Amino acid sequence: MLGSIYDGIQRPLPILIKQMGDFIKRGVDAPGLDAQKKWDFKALLKNGDSVSGGSIIGEVEENPGIMHKIMVPPNQNGKIKEIKSGKFTVNDIIGKLDNGFELRLKHNWPVRVARPVASKLKPEFPLITGQRIFDALFPLAKGGVAAIPGPFGAGKTVSQQQLAKWSDADIIVYVGCGERGNEMTEVLTEFPRLIDPRSGKPLMNRTVLIANTSNMPVAAREASIYTGVTIAEYYRDMGYSVALMADSTSRWAEAMREISSRLEEMPGEEGYPAYLSTRLAQFYERAGRVIPLGTKKEGSVSIIGAVSPPGGDFSEPVTQSTLRVTKCFWALDAKLAQRRHFPSINWLTSYSLYLNVLDEWFTSKVAPDWMQNVGEIMSILQEEEKLMEIVQLVGSDALPERQQIVLQVARMAREILLQQNAFHEIDTYSELKKTYLIMKSILHFSKLANQALDRNVRVQQMLQVKSKDKLAEVKFTRDYEKFIGEVTKEMDREFDEL
Repeated sequence: MLGSIYDGIQRPLPILIKQMGDFIKRGVDAPGLDAQKKWDFKALLKNGDSVSGGSIIGEVEENPGIMHKIMVPPNQNGKIKEIKSGKFTVNDIIGKLDNGFELRLKHNWPVRVARPVASKLKPEFPLITGQRIFDALFPLAKGGVAAIPGPFGAGKTVSQQQLAKWSDADIIVYVGCGERGNEMTEVLTEFPRLIDPRSGKPLMNRTVLIANTSNMPVAAREASIYTGVTIAEYYRDMGYSVALMADSTSRWAEAMREISSRLEEMPGEEGYPAYLSTRLAQFYERAGRVIPLGTKKEGSVSIIGAVSPPGGDFSEPVTQSTLRVTKCFWALDAKLAQRRHFPSINWLTSYSLYLNVLDEWFTSKVAPDWMQNVGEIMSILQEEEKLMEIVQLVGSDALPERQQIVLQVARMAREILLQQNAFHEIDTYSELKKTYLIMKSILHFSKLANQALDRNVRVQQMLQVKSKDKLAEVKFTRDYEKFIGEVTKEMDREFDEL
């Protein structure tokens, strides 16, 4: 399945285009997996071994570096009567249980039913995205759920694509649900060219694409979200960490509304079916960090759903229902997008309820003062917002000098830390260490400026410090540690001379 592109009901689109051209005709079908291709199966169990649902009986190398674990279907158990290694197609029998059940390289599962697990675990590890605003201010845990609501043109799709490209999940499932066709084309053309920074292999090797563009049938669009999350659960049961991008859940809700009206069901708010919030909750609840059946390895499914509220109105039913069930809210702001501030995440309205859970991980794995720095940056940005109301009335020169420093530090935080260029080869991905050093150097400037103010140095003199402007270049520098070290030394020297 990895590297494949399916429609909402798992029909492979490359096969369909050969059969009938660019548009899918009614009633056509094609198997989701190539029935002719032979896979090299290596059995891990032997005759007489006891197995239960989810037990791993063998493995196949699906893509370089990714082992596809072959499992007993969740509703089967017994003892292995026969099993053999060798080359098989997905339909060949590779073994039998003592109850007569035939084992194959594949098994079927209904998409609307969540795959059972042995136990659910607390989300304790971050999904590292390489996007500074997400990793620093609003982190998402592995097995967590996040929503990206935003109006037209605010950058939902680019944010989703960035997360699909650089997230440190093992497997990515990207569901293009009711969005434009050219957005899926972009994914198809870009992903094979991009290299995964962890494995050194093309990103497409770990990605499953489900394309249900806006001109495809509504019924398949409604099913596409379930198909995506079931594929994600399947890989989770092998012990992988999976990230599912759903772009966009609003189009999915609109498909539900259309089907509901054709079934002549009683409409709810804005014509959506009365069970909208239940369906959204059922979908998001399939995320989680778990111990799968039949294995001790843990796996996780993290869900990131884009929401497209008409006119950017966050009070509409889909956004409100999503907010009730998600713990991470990345609100896109059209005003920031118009100011060309990308990613246009509004740091005042966004939040993450995983911040306290992940506190221990960040302080032990990145830096002991990580959370303290994040808190200081957030308080500076919040103070800036309060001061901006005064600035718009009387200008920044009328403010006390200490508050002028706050405005300057907040501007540095916005431009150096929060802004990120998705199309720049270096700035597109920021390691946690780089994010930490940028935060630390901005706060170092703030500390030096406040100390200089105590020595009666004027703010205008501080603003002429060259190292302050030079720090912005760190985003586009490969050897960022050396660069930040040099700039910090220069900054110390310049402030000593003031």
